[in-house]
Amino acid sequence: MKHVMDILRERGFIEQTTHEVELLDYLSHTPAACYIGFDPTASSLHVGHLIPIMALSQMQKNGHKPIALVGGGTGLVGDPSGKTETRQMLTEAIVEENVAALKTQLSRFIDFQDDRALILNNAAWLGDLKYIHFLREIGRHFSVNRMIKSEGYRMRLEAEEGLNFIEFNYMLLQAYDFLELFDRHQCRLQMGGSDQWGNIVAGIDLIRKMRQQPAFGITFPLITTASGAKMGKTAKGAVWLDPSRTTPYEYYQFWINTDDKDVIRFLKLFTFLPIEEIKKIESLSDAALNAAKTILAFEATAIVHDADAAIKAYQSSMAVFGDRPVPLELLPSSRIPRTGMNHDDQMIPRTKMDRAVFEQGIPAFRLFCDVGLAASGGAARRLIEQGGAYVNGNRVSRFDELITLRNMTKDELLLAAGKKQRHKIEII
Repeated sequence: MKHVMDILRERGFIEQTTHEVELLDYLSHTPAACYIGFDPTASSLHVGHLIPIMALSQMQKNGHKPIALVGGGTGLVGDPSGKTETRQMLTEAIVEENVAALKTQLSRFIDFQDDRALILNNAAWLGDLKYIHFLREIGRHFSVNRMIKSEGYRMRLEAEEGLNFIEFNYMLLQAYDFLELFDRHQCRLQMGGSDQWGNIVAGIDLIRKMRQQPAFGITFPLITTASGAKMGKTAKGAVWLDPSRTTPYEYYQFWINTDDKDVIRFLKLFTFLPIEEIKKIESLSDAALNAAKTILAFEATAIVHDADAAIKAYQSSMAVFGDRPVPLELLPSSRIPRTGMNHDDQMIPRTKMDRAVFEQGIPAFRLFCDVGLAASGGAARRLIEQGGAYVNGNRVSRFDELITLRNMTKDELLLAAGKKQRHKIEII
């Protein structure tokens, strides 16, 4: 059986590790506890969180015990790492609501039943800390000189806004989290994004100084697309895991639009398909690569939502964009239906609009903006002027062209923005 570190490496999860030999030994004994922290700054996680989530899931699949630590306490402070300005301060009530929502989402990836994994809130121990006691027992182990050299703090010190005192405490609080998890759950491994290196090392040092015991860290690379863009960002903003923010169809479309150069890498990171099957298709191109992209979109959607939602998104996509045949021999472990699929467009984003709007007529640029196919009126004008806007398959020639009942087909309009975005309007 492969060592979990080998699995994480060949799938592309690992950027840096600490104490490599000791870490390998620790993870050779199951179950070893490991944790990742999640900031409750919103009521949903997004695609940018998938690397740590999938890493925890991979750890569990290989016999280890993941701990998802939701920062109900640290969320009231705000992590300055990777930020050039102060985060907005959240109220305790908002943080509590966000914590509850994140617990539900994480349960889709990690099995928390029968103590196979833990989901904890650091407010349980941070909320009752006594400041003087904390400074004497914990703060004395930290060198300010060393702290300000860490990348997270250095970025903020060089920024115009600077670093405020409450944020300066964040490293101490995260290190203290690691110590608490070591004491309470014998957890010796913290994982996180590359921007968390300084915070993770601080926790390792604290455990070694206060408990004279080894602890370890793993960081993940910052995932960017082939174009250099940050993973999970689109013209509309973040791609959320919450279906009320990003529908399963929109989520599927995000993955189906993956750059050809990213398909194999993303199959390794964001699906559980066997690595041996993925390696066999590393030289695919053209139609075969598009079929692999369809499997990526299906598997990613099924993991976050469920198989039924993925099938419906697949059907809707075929109804609009046409069939993408998926050969039986391509990534055979995938659950994607390969034959007998119906074309059903019910998951395409749609808006109901009053007939009176079209009796009078609405300028095309305003219509495309109103339904979200363009971020602003100006963006809608540019889309139309560049020839990228269509109504029921007909190109819109002028930005102020009136869209009326004459454009309808069976009281419906299908709007298209470029090759990838579709939106249906139903007349009431």
